[in-house]
Amino acid sequence: MELTTPALLFPAISLLLLAYTNRFLVLAQLIRQLHSSERDYCQTLVQRQIVNLRQRIALIRLMQALGVLSFIVCTLSMFSLFIQQQRLAELLFGASLLVLVGSLLTSLYEIAISTRAIEAELADIGAKGR
Repeated sequence: MELTTPALLFPAISLLLLAYTNRFLVLAQLIRQLHSSERDYCQTLVQRQIVNLRQRIALIRLMQALGVLSFIVCTLSMFSLFIQQQRLAELLFGASLLVLVGSLLTSLYEIAISTRAIEAELADIGAKGR
């Protein structure tokens, strides 16, 4: 393994963290909108959304933490290569990949929850239209 191998992950992890941050910002904006117009919504719908939003915030926090951890472990892998510790570098790079997979799986779960929230909104809109 060469020094450039772990370096290949840097742009991918950076873009992933940017995407996670964007998801968080959109979620924060949604929470602010919900707070400002809470009186206009049905109370049960608001309560369902609050539970969903709290769960999604926790998942986004975990996604970001795992992404940052992956970045750090990848950097340690590069440092290990720099100090000519090949085996350690390989182990760290493998760990970095595993943590990155954990981050991606958490992201996939958060997307599923987000989709369910949108479906609940659509169901509520459909029920009002009948």
